Amino acid sequence: MDAVNEMIIEELKKDSRISMSELGRRVHLSPPAVRERVRQLEEQGIIKGFTIALDIKKMGYPIEAIIEATIKNNRYNDFKQQIQTYTNIDFCYRIAGEACFLLKAHFQTFVDAETFIDELQPFAHTKTNFVFSEVARF
Repeated sequence: MDAVNEMIIEELKKDSRISMSELGRRVHLSPPAVRERVRQLEEQGIIKGFTIALDIKKMGYPIEAIIEATIKNNRYNDFKQQIQTYTNIDFCYRIAGEACFLLKAHFQTFVDAETFIDELQPFAHTKTNFVFSEVARF
């Protein structure tokens, strides 16, 4: 990957809705040239998609938690199936270390968070960390 592609990616990370004209201006390429580079980055699988950033708190989910889950009795598949049923999860990663999975979830109330944790108890021991604020986003 060359420096121009890295600059394109950095600009798209800031604003994936940027026009090709503006993107080209920022990376010193013509709109057709930058459009071709973006297309190639997509074809190579480097750019997998374009998304939006949501303010979940403004959507009514002010409580955010990072949860570690350690699987009980080898119930990995049951846990994975259960996690797929929720719409309030930003991510769920299989990890190495003391825990087996790390996930980030949003809740409207602490009662909702408690219910969520209770529903995971048949499959995993959990450790919940509530998020107070965001320090940085990269």
